[in-house]
Parts: sequence; C-alpha cells; structure tokens
Amino acid sequence: MLMNLFKFKGGVKPPSNKLQSNHLPIAQAPMPSRLIVPLHQSIGGTPRPIIQAGDHVLKGQMIGQADGWISAAVHAPTSGTVLEVAMHVRPHPSGLDSLCVVIEPDGKDEWITRTPIDHRAVPPADVFHHLQQCGIVGLGGAGFPAHGKLTPSKGVAMDELIINGAECEPFITCDDLLMRERADEVVRGIAVFRDLLQPKKVLIGIEDNKPEAIAAMRAAVDAQNEPFSVVAVPTLYPAGGAKQLIRVLTGKEVPGSMRSTADMGVQVFNVGTAYSAWRAVAHGEPLVSRILTITGNVHAPRNYEVLIGTPMDELLALAQPHPDTDGILMGGPMMGFLVPNPQVPVVKTTNCLIAHADRLFPPKAPEMPCIRCGACARACPHELQPFEMYWFARAKNFGKTQEYNIFDCIECGCCSYVCPSRIPLVQYFRFAKSEIWAREREKNAADQAKTRFEFKQYREEREKADKAEKLAKAAAAQAAKKAAEAAAAAAAEGDATPSAGAAPDAAIATVNPEKEAKRATIEAAMARAKAQREAVQPKNVDNLTPDQQKVADDIEARRVAAHLIAPEPVAPDNEKSE
Repeated sequence: MLMNLFKFKGGVKPPSNKLQSNHLPIAQAPMPSRLIVPLHQSIGGTPRPIIQAGDHVLKGQMIGQADGWISAAVHAPTSGTVLEVAMHVRPHPSGLDSLCVVIEPDGKDEWITRTPIDHRAVPPADVFHHLQQCGIVGLGGAGFPAHGKLTPSKGVAMDELIINGAECEPFITCDDLLMRERADEVVRGIAVFRDLLQPKKVLIGIEDNKPEAIAAMRAAVDAQNEPFSVVAVPTLYPAGGAKQLIRVLTGKEVPGSMRSTADMGVQVFNVGTAYSAWRAVAHGEPLVSRILTITGNVHAPRNYEVLIGTPMDELLALAQPHPDTDGILMGGPMMGFLVPNPQVPVVKTTNCLIAHADRLFPPKAPEMPCIRCGACARACPHELQPFEMYWFARAKNFGKTQEYNIFDCIECGCCSYVCPSRIPLVQYFRFAKSEIWAREREKNAADQAKTRFEFKQYREEREKADKAEKLAKAAAAQAAKKAAEAAAAAAAEGDATPSAGAAPDAAIATVNPEKEAKRATIEAAMARAKAQREAVQPKNVDNLTPDQQKVADDIEARRVAAHLIAPEPVAPDNEKSE
C-alpha cells in the first residue's frame, strides 16, 4: 500500500551495524546459574514481593504484585528455590541498588497452570487486569505498562493504532528477527490491541533497511486477512521514536509537553509488546523472557531468547567476547549506557547488549568550548536548542533549562553525535534533569513537613481552646452552684430567724415574708463584705497615734473611692425604721 509519508525535523544517519547479528535465527539462551529478578522493571510503582527466602516457585509464578494501576506484576522466569529477597545492583546509569528476588533454578523449568482468556468474550477491564497480572510492559525501551496505554482516552476517538517496528538504533536487531520468525503471532497481538482500542486504521511502520521483516509482516497480515497497512519508512535515526514515527506516518505533530498521544487519537506499541500480549492472552504466559541482541566486540553476535534476570556476563560469554572487551553497553550506542557491573541482570526493557571496546567505540577527544555553530539544534528531532540548555545546565541554572523545555528532550543523542566540539550534551541534560527531580523531591518533602507542622500547631491551639472552654463551663457551673448554695443558706437563715426571735418579729414575718427574705439577703451580703474587709485589714495597727490614725483613714477612703474594697455596709433607712 502506497502512502504519503511525512518528515520530521532533524535526525542523523549513523552506521547501522546490523548485519553482524541479523543473519542467524533466534537461539535459546541456556539456563543461568542463578536469576536476579528486580521487582521494579517498568514505569510506575514498585511491585510488592509476595514470596520469601526458601520458597519453591514455578515458572510463571507471580513473585511481585502490582502496587497500583500504573504498575505491572513480576514473575519467576523458571522453577527453583528463592535464595533471598534483597538489594542488588540494577541495570541503570545511576548504579543504585533495587529490591530483587534471587532464584536458584532447579533445571526442571516447570510451568504454573496457565490460564488463557478470550479477549472478545470478556469485558475490556478483564483483559486489562489479565495483562497487568501477566506483567506485560512496553518492550521498546520505555517499559510503560501495556494495559495503561490500551485504555482509550475519554472524549477522543482513536484514529490510528501504530505498531513500531522501525528499530532505528544501530546494532539492535531483536525486533527485526522477531518479525521475520514470529510475524504471525505479532499480527495476532496487534489484532488484540485493535479490538480493545477500536482505531479507524492500523499502521505498522518498519524502516526500509529491513526488507525481510517487511515481507514477513505483509505475508502474515494477508494470511490472516487483516486490514493492516505495513509501511516502509525511510531509515533515519530516531525514526523509531514514538512522536517521530507518528509524524512520519500521520503528519500529526505531537506537542513536546504532551505525554499521552491518546489525547490526539493515536497510540503506539512496539512489535515485541504485541507479541508478548498475544502470548499472555492466547496462552496465559506471563512475561518471563524476551529476545535481545548480543553484539559488539564479540566473535559470534546473535539474537537470543533470554530469561528475565539472567546475569549479563553469562550472556556475553555466549557470543565469545574479544580479550580487549572492557564493559557492557545496554541498549544502542546512541541512547544506551555502560552497566555499572557485568553481573547486573537482564530486565524487561533490555533489548541489546554490546561488548564495549576502545577499538569499536574510540574514546572521544577532550571536550572543547561550544562555538554556537547550531549543528545540535539542526539535528534535534524535537526542535529544541541544545546549546542553550547546555550553557544553563553547566551553570546549574536549572530554572532556565526548564524554560528551554529540557524535559521534552528524549536523550536520543543526535546533538552529541554532531557536535564538533565533542561536548557530551546528553550527559549534561541527564544531570540537569536529575538535579531538578531531586530538588522537586526536597521541595515536596519540605512542603509536607510544613503542612504537618502547621496542622500540629492548629491541633494544639484547638485543644487549648477546647480545654479553656471546658474550664470556663466548669467554673460557671461551680459559681452557679455556689450562688445557689448561698441563696439556699440565706433563705434557711431567714427561715430560722423568726422561730428564734420574739413573738412580735414572728408576727411581722408572717405579715410581710418578702421583706423578711430581703433583709436576710442583705444581712448575708453584709456579712460577706465584712469578712472580705477583715481579710484585707492591715495588721499591727493597734495603738495608733491620732496622726497615724488620720493617715490610715485617708488611705482607707482612697481605697474605697478607687473601688479596691467595699465600703462599710449601712442598713437601709426603711430597714432601720422597722
């Protein structure tokens, strides 16, 4: 099928170096001495270990459970005994440790009971769950859980489903051999994705330097009578990037800030992802192995199907490395990195191991100052300005690097490849990104600490206010109780006075009880005032001279005027008259 293809800006054409490893069929790698299976092998959360040292596991048994939606389970690559669940070095440029499950194979390679599903007969949610439980992730390098990308975007119709078979990175040929030898199962996996996403058309993009793979995929599509278009795209690195392949096949420009292409009605999957999804759906097989290329400074480069967790040094020995091999490069020479330790394990996103040597990859000459020639900007497929990002990254002005959209950089290495000053630009960009992420983590931690502190202060103030309110209520209740007791005592005293007095007083009380009660209250108040006055009465004031007594009386008068003490109570006139 002829199609009008588009071009993306930039790109380079490095030597492909693919002929060394694509002339032999895929071989099965032997069982390793032990398997080191990292639990974190995809974008998203780290699966939780559900086994422990001493457990016997079967091939395909889940050993790490997904801890969220954007996470994928991890499984035992073969049957054997769990030696430990501990920290080991992982294949990452940082060289940091991660939690791994170490398994000693028993040699039986005994499978669990596998449960396939009919993806057409069950709801899509069940298919997504099945793929997550089988640990299916993107095998093109990103490692995004496949079930997450298969969820359609709300409100946006799916126009194109693109299957990425470009494999543009030099030296790597695993996808090429997969499409040549297992095209039928790849196409069946693509059909599963088509049934779930319901796109208007399906496009399979393969670089035109893989004629055997193109022919095999077209034959498989025709044999299954599928309306898929197998398109040969021009060989230009990085045509295998998702956004670049979308541009070539559809003409759509994906904004740099857009992380999900589904919002533009297009989704991209690697051919290896489609193949592993078909094995999970049709055969119930979790992702426990993958095809990878072993090449570089070796006698016998080839593609092998390898168990996840196999130590890389054991694999490299299969290709008979030359004596001057001084390291292992994981991935291609453009985007790959030297692994920190030759014993690090193969993970789901490991697509190539290159034996490194100076004669194959000569060390670069010393870095020279940037001459602002603009070659890096012309080669950048994302239309960035690498020289500006370089200056600010070198000056540690990370805010400016973000203004120049450093996070749109896919670290393809085109800028470093063409730089006449031999500046390792990608390394500067990785440094800047890691520093920004570290500062974001510190800021988030500080914000969380501030929030916790402010909430603690609020809680303490609220508790103090609640305590004060309770004390105020208790004091008010106590005062009311005392007032009631005083009133009751005064009333009792008023009731007792007539019975102890003369007959005329009783007659008066009988005649006017309200006045008698009032008088009793006044007398009680006078008694309390007298007691208070006596409590504050100055001591040692006996035998005062007339002058001293006058001074004391003046002071007493001023205290009364200032309301510091109550005046001497005087009985009302009407009470006196009675």
